[in-house]
Amino acid sequence: MATHDTAPQNASHTRPVMVAALGNLIEYYDAFVYAAFALYFAPAFFPNSDVVVQQISAAALFAVSFVMRPIGGVLFGLLADKFGRKSSLLLSVAVMSVGSLMIAILPTYQSVGIWAPILMALARVIQGLSQGGEYGSSVTYLSEISGKHRRGLFSGLWYMTLLGGQLVALMLLLLLQSLLSVEELRSWGWRIPFAVGAALAIFAMYMRNGLPETEQFKKAEKKGTTKNPLSTFILHWRECLLVVAWTVGGTSAVWTYTTYMQKFMRLSVGLSEYQSTLVSGGALLFGILLQPVYGAISDKIGRKPLLIWFGVLGTFGTYPLLSALKDTTSPYTALLLVCLGWVIVTGYTSVSAIVKAELFPTAVRALGVGVPYALTVSLFGGTIDMVALTFKSLGHETLFFVYASVCIGISLIFYVFMKESKEGSLLEVETPHQ
Repeated sequence: MATHDTAPQNASHTRPVMVAALGNLIEYYDAFVYAAFALYFAPAFFPNSDVVVQQISAAALFAVSFVMRPIGGVLFGLLADKFGRKSSLLLSVAVMSVGSLMIAILPTYQSVGIWAPILMALARVIQGLSQGGEYGSSVTYLSEISGKHRRGLFSGLWYMTLLGGQLVALMLLLLLQSLLSVEELRSWGWRIPFAVGAALAIFAMYMRNGLPETEQFKKAEKKGTTKNPLSTFILHWRECLLVVAWTVGGTSAVWTYTTYMQKFMRLSVGLSEYQSTLVSGGALLFGILLQPVYGAISDKIGRKPLLIWFGVLGTFGTYPLLSALKDTTSPYTALLLVCLGWVIVTGYTSVSAIVKAELFPTAVRALGVGVPYALTVSLFGGTIDMVALTFKSLGHETLFFVYASVCIGISLIFYVFMKESKEGSLLEVETPHQ
C-alpha cells in the first residue's frame, strides 16, 4: 500500500514535478526582480551621478550572490543525497524567503550610509546559498519522479517554471510601472516585488511539504549507498567536468536573453522602460511555450541533436542577432529578434536539467548536478550583466557579443563529442519500472 511518502508508480507525475519546480520559479523570480528593478533601487544604495556606474555596482552584487551558489550546491546537495530530496527542497525555499524579506525592508544609503550596500550584499549571499542548492535538488527530484519515456517532456515543463518566474517578475514590473510614477518606484515601489518573493517562497514551502520522497532515494538509502555522498561524488569528477562544459554556453545565453535583455533594450536599443518590459515579457512567454515542445522532441530523437542545434546557431548567430537588435528602433522588430534568440536557446534549456541528471548515480545525483552547475553559473551566468555593462562603459559593447558567442562555441565542442544520454543512462538503469 502506498504511503504519504511513497512516490506514485502509476499515476501522473505532473503535479509533484511542478510542485518541486516551484522553488525554481521563485529562484528565477528573485534573480530577475533584482536585475529588472535595479534600474530603480540602485540610486538608493549606490549614489553616483552616472547611471551606468550605478548599474555596474548593482550588477557586481548580483554577481556576488552567484559566488555563493557552489557553496549552496554542496550544502544542499549533501542534504539531498544523504537525508532525502524532500528535506533539501523544503529548506532551500525557506532560506529563499529570508533573503527576499531582508531586501524588502533594507534601509537606504541615505539612512545608514555604507551599511546599506553591505546589508544588500548579505541578503544576496543568503539568496545565493539557497539558489545554489535549489537547482540540484529539484533536478534530481524531477529526474527520479519522471517516467522513462517522458523525462524530456518533464524537463521542458520544469524549465517553464524557471522562465515563468521571470515572467511573473516582468508582469509585476509592468503593473507597478502602470500604477506608480518613476519617483515612487525609486522611493519605495521597488520593495514590493521582494516582499512578494518572500510570500511566494513560503507558499512553495507549504506545497512542497506534501511531496513524496522518490523511490530511487529510498532504495539507495536501504542499500547504504547514501552514507558518504561527498567521497562518492569526488569519484565522478569526469562527469562533473562535462556538466561544466555543457553549461558554459547555455548559462551565458540564458542570462543574456533574460536578466540582461531588459537593460540592453533600455540602455542600448533605446526603448522606453515600458516598451523594454513588454518586449521582454512577450519574448519570455514565447520561450516558455517552446520548452515542453523541444523537451518532447528530445524524447523522440535524443538530447544531443537539440544541444548541437543550440551550439551551432548560438555560436554563429549570436553576434548578428544582437547587432541587429542593437540597431533597431522598433519594439516589434526587437520582440521578433529576441523570440528568434529563444528558438535557438531552447535547444539547451529544454533538456539541460535531464541531460545532467542522466550522468550520475542516485547516491550523488544532487551533488553531481548541482555543484558543477552552480560553479559554472556563478562564473558565466551571474557575471553577464557586469561583463556586458563593463564593455558598454568602455565603448566596446560589441565585444560582449563576441564573448557570448565564444562561450557557446566552447560548449558546442563538447556537444559534438558527447554520448547520447537518452538511452542507457544511470537513470534508466536505476529507475523502478514506471
